[in-house]
Order: sequence, then C-alpha cells, then structure tokens
Amino acid sequence: MTSDVKEIFSGDSPPAPAALAAKVRTLAPSMTRSMQLVAEAVAGDPAGCAALTVTGLAELTGTSEATVVRTARLLGYPGYRDLRLALAGLAAHQESGRAPAVTADIAVDDPIADVVAKLAYDEQQTLADTAAGLDTVTLGAAVAAASTARRIDVYGVGASSLVGQDLAQKLLRIGLIAHAHMDPHLAVTNAVQLRAGDVAIAITHSGSTGDVIEPLRVAFDRGATTIAITGRPDGPVTQYADHVLTTSTARESELRPAAMSSRTSQLLVVDCLFIGVAQRTYETAAPALAASYEALAHRHNPRTR
Repeated sequence: MTSDVKEIFSGDSPPAPAALAAKVRTLAPSMTRSMQLVAEAVAGDPAGCAALTVTGLAELTGTSEATVVRTARLLGYPGYRDLRLALAGLAAHQESGRAPAVTADIAVDDPIADVVAKLAYDEQQTLADTAAGLDTVTLGAAVAAASTARRIDVYGVGASSLVGQDLAQKLLRIGLIAHAHMDPHLAVTNAVQLRAGDVAIAITHSGSTGDVIEPLRVAFDRGATTIAITGRPDGPVTQYADHVLTTSTARESELRPAAMSSRTSQLLVVDCLFIGVAQRTYETAAPALAASYEALAHRHNPRTR
C-alpha cells in the first residue's frame, strides 16, 4: 500500500459507520492477505467483531494484533477502539434497516423476477458505496478545474468509453468544449495539444488500462489538469492524476462482469461532476441547455414544424 493511497483514504476524522463497508470493498484488493482477512471479517459480521477485543479479532482471523491495528488505521480509524465503535454503529444501522435477502450470485436458471431483484439491490449497493467513499473535497477541485477549462478531453475504452461519451455529451450541451476519445491513437494525438487551463479525464475501473493511461500521461506532461475516475486508487493511472475520484463496484459473478458493475458507479461520479460544473457555470449553462433543447425539439415532435 502506497503512501498516496493512505492519503486518499485518510482524513481528519474517522469515516462514518455507513461508509465502512464501502471503504473495505474499495481497499481490500490492495491490502496484504492478512489485512484482507481482518477487513473481510469486520465487513461480514460487524456486530460480532464489535464485541471482540483486538486479541479476539486477531485470533478469529488467524492474524496478529499488529495486523488488526494496521487494518483499522488503513480504514481511517486512529486505533482499534475507534473501529469497534464504528462496527457497533454499522451493526445498529443494519439492524434498523435490513437489506433484502438477495445476493449478486445470479444463477443461470434464476427466474427473471429474481434477476431483477438481485440486480436492483446490487446497483443500489454500488451507488451507496460509491457515494459513501467519494471524496467531496477532491470532487469540488475537479469541478472547479472543469468549470473554467478551455477544453476537456475524456479517455476511456470498452464500457468506460460509454461513460466517457455520456459525460462529454452532457458538457457539450451546457456550452463547454468536450470530446470523448475511444481510439487510443487519437486520444494521444489530441492529448499532445492540451496545455495549462485544459482538463483531461481518464476513466478506468482497473486503474491499469494502458490505452487510457498513456493519453492521461501526455496531458499531464503538457500541463493540463488531470482527473482519474477509477476503482483502484492505487492503480498506475493515479500517478498522472491531479485529482482521483474513486468508484465502487458490486461483487463480480459469472453473469455479472466488472464492466457492468463498474459502469453504474462511474455514471454516478460523472453525473456528480457534471452537476457541479453546471452549478458553477449556471449563467451560461442554462441558456446553452435551453438552446440545445429548442434546436432538437422538432425531432421529438416533427408535426409541429
């Protein structure tokens, strides 16, 4: 775990109990295996773990007291005592509002009604996790940069490219110059033209997609403000990002790959970014949006033309 990741997830105050599960899901892939055991235990049974001493949790997970304390600190708590208090709060929250008895494990022979229920629950959980883990200070900084940008380039491939197109289209409709680049060669070619005052946004769930990292690196070297939207705050893409916006995803399954679950959280983040920009540029955004609606109105009701 790098110091950058610790800085991203560490704050002046411990995270709220409701954010604990989201933080565990986000950070677990980057933890050592022993720390993962502790994190999985506290996320899976907050009530049970809240009743354990640091020695008891170490014994339960087959780790050491030092590992338990390090895990607590990585999750944003000064010590194990603070983590226990958060676990007790999380347990109480879960007890007062029980989640439906569905899981992400969609079977081949599941009735379509069960598929709908499972997907709906997973998407709700993904959105809640993303909102809980999103650093609003960083988001505000990204919004400020995009609001005054001469030009905004967005990079993404695969499912992330669809999210990038969605963001660019929204920004265009409020009068900003924004382009989504799916072709990696064109992305780099355009990134070379960026400079200070421009913004480049990379969208990659894994944080290690080379075709997305390369244009962001070029934009970074050219002096543009760079933003990474990723599910891995320790991924290679973040070394070229001035601002990192972290997403969360539901558990993968055979019938629900990461591309599906990551898209949901990415869309929430880009919508938050867009609304923030629209708020800051409202005097110009509102007329631009109205003009775009008027220009397209006849296509929705051609008889009126």
